[in-house]
Amino acid sequence: MSSEGRWRELVAGLFPGYFAMVMSTGIVAIAAFRLDYHAISTALFWISLVAYGVLAAMTLLRLLLYPARLFADLVDHGRGPGFFTLVAATCLVGIQLLLRETFAPAASALWCLGFVVWLLVGYAFFGAAAIKSEKPPIETGINGAWLLAVVSTQSLSILGTLLAARGVCGQPLFFVSLCLFLLGAMMYLWISGMIVYRLLFLKIAALALTPPYWISMGAAAITTLAGATLALNAQAAPFLVELSGFIKGMTALYWATCTWWIPLLLILGVWRHGRMGVPFAYDPQYWGMVFPLGMYTVCTLQFSRALGLDFVASLCGGFLFLALAAWSIVFTGMLLSLTAGCRTEARSP
Repeated sequence: MSSEGRWRELVAGLFPGYFAMVMSTGIVAIAAFRLDYHAISTALFWISLVAYGVLAAMTLLRLLLYPARLFADLVDHGRGPGFFTLVAATCLVGIQLLLRETFAPAASALWCLGFVVWLLVGYAFFGAAAIKSEKPPIETGINGAWLLAVVSTQSLSILGTLLAARGVCGQPLFFVSLCLFLLGAMMYLWISGMIVYRLLFLKIAALALTPPYWISMGAAAITTLAGATLALNAQAAPFLVELSGFIKGMTALYWATCTWWIPLLLILGVWRHGRMGVPFAYDPQYWGMVFPLGMYTVCTLQFSRALGLDFVASLCGGFLFLALAAWSIVFTGMLLSLTAGCRTEARSP
């Protein structure tokens, strides 16, 4: 296969959830920034920005050149949720720009882009899933990746709150961000209930227990962060002050939930790879494991600030280094996988 043919196949078969790489890199960069590791944060910020540009260009080419394959993925129960990573990645790039006080107008544009994509992907995927005449059974039709719908919703809430706090659209954007937070919290209950049912009452193969199950924790963590962000900026909107107690209570609920998930997910990982012998091999789905670790770091820090729980913040440093270690391993695996693919291509006639 020629180089051109290889690139065409990469574009045509692009994994919809590859933007999770941008999400993971971005949230670890934000965690490092919040904990004053600015050199690490800056390096990761530029990596996430370059990766976002490359993946956005490939996705646009796929839409233009292979729309049928893209649409088939979008309405597929297994691959469709991956498109929500585009929304979350877009918002995380915007959040990083705001934190660095650079290109603030670009952050507003990214929120608008993310919101439009969220609407298109959300109603296309859930609409198609609802009206399909043939549907997979729950044991094969749902997995942790479905919670990317929650992640994308809460990423819009967080970026929207930060923009509103800087005077962009003011009260209306605060209200939209509140609604997105509440919707994301409700969606988590709907989807996680089905996932827990699958785990506890249906037989599950070790190979099917893929890394996106970590998004069960990550989705609760980003819901915590969305609530904490609203609570920390409540003084800028009178109606948020009235709801402050409720928002903080919801935030505490979701922080407790994401914390509870961590030991269980570790147990399942040991069973999958230790007891059942599933080997470690690079897969883009592993970015779905890195993101929750970085998100837990940031959400715990902001949760502790919102509720004045300084002792909780002591967890953040350890989780940052866990997230950095996981990011480094997966990023190295990605580079080795790409290098191996290029070498195989070079040897082929």
